[in-house]
Amino acid sequence: MNKKLVIVGGGAGGPSAAAEAKRRNPSLEVTMVEQGEFVSYAA
Repeated sequence: MNKKLVIVGGGAGGPSAAAEAKRRNPSLEVTMVEQGEFVSYAA
């Protein structure tokens, strides 16, 4: 059974936290929840 992580918020910290979690544990299932229409990201 894979571990799951739910991140609430798509501001600057949400995607950063998701990316770091996946780097540390690639088998982790990450779900990000954002209230608005857009999620923050940086190229």
